Amino acid sequence: MSQATVLPPAAAPRAARTEAPLRAKGGSGSEFTPLLRMVRDQGLLEHRPGWYARGIAVNLLGIAAVVAGLALIGPSWWTLLLAVPLALLSARVAFVGHDAGHAQITPNRKVSRIVQLVHANLLLGMSREWWNDKHNRHHAHPNHLDKDPDVAADILVFAEHQTAGRTGLRGFLTRHQAWLFFPLTTLEGIALKVYGVQALLAKDGPCRTRRERLVEGALLLAHFAGYTALLLTLLTPLQALVFALVHQMLLGVHLGMAFAPNHKGMERPDEHADGDSWGHLRRQVLTSRNIRGGALTDWFLGGLNYQVEHHLFPSMPRPNLRLAQPAVRAHCAALGVPYTETGFVDSYRQALGHLHEVGAPLRSEWAE
Repeated sequence: MSQATVLPPAAAPRAARTEAPLRAKGGSGSEFTPLLRMVRDQGLLEHRPGWYARGIAVNLLGIAAVVAGLALIGPSWWTLLLAVPLALLSARVAFVGHDAGHAQITPNRKVSRIVQLVHANLLLGMSREWWNDKHNRHHAHPNHLDKDPDVAADILVFAEHQTAGRTGLRGFLTRHQAWLFFPLTTLEGIALKVYGVQALLAKDGPCRTRRERLVEGALLLAHFAGYTALLLTLLTPLQALVFALVHQMLLGVHLGMAFAPNHKGMERPDEHADGDSWGHLRRQVLTSRNIRGGALTDWFLGGLNYQVEHHLFPSMPRPNLRLAQPAVRAHCAALGVPYTETGFVDSYRQALGHLHEVGAPLRSEWAE
């Protein structure tokens, strides 16, 4: 397995020691405590604001360079090429927003909120409050069909019983959902914006105060107005429309590639009689899948390739996840808890294979 180089102690915490994983005593609820103590003693829960500040600065400079390129090239179809780096940079924006929502960047809640509002609402056009509400419920009950919104039956379904009664377009999508997965992810960038606006306008939405709603709404409006004005100023209307579509579609595919392999096809607590009583460690480890890789994989997937570690320690800074991995793997081995890690391509094979299997009943009905 290729690994990124560990920074010296002056720049980064030491990797967690693994030579003597502590075996917890008692029920599953106590299995996590020794691992938490070990990771905390190694300083891996300490924040890395400098690391994030450098990454954010580089990413913003990259976005500025793309905008400058659009201005220099002018109204030409060659500008469509710039939609590719802009999609990659936009995904980095999403990853920073995700990390800020988990308080990975700084323990200061006000600063974390500002960072997330800028990255999610202003730069991406995605509601911070909507995302946090949805994502926190996912972390609390990963892969639980009744409690995790990420596996609720929607365009895709994740269990055979969810296919019941799906006819017409929904039935077609379910029968072929494995083949259609990546084409459907082209809509994810747009869907994130639509869902966020719907949540903002809903009376029972996640915004708890009128001030939160006004701030979120103002920043979302600024994003849409600024994005539209920028493209229409530099490009022809048709070129602006095509550029926006290419940008958002590529962003959706990128985000889909980052999130799809993490839980699809893994254990579901609702399938087990004792699933609701699983302790934190088993609930997070058994439902998550890691992806092997080095620095490029870490960059491309925004650290979400360390899904097990991220779910165990949601507030752990992204650069520390790889440092905690050896201790987590050894601790799980000592407890006899399966720790799933696979290659980049194989992770999609497993996730898509699960989606294909789920759609089998409808394909059988269609064939009869």
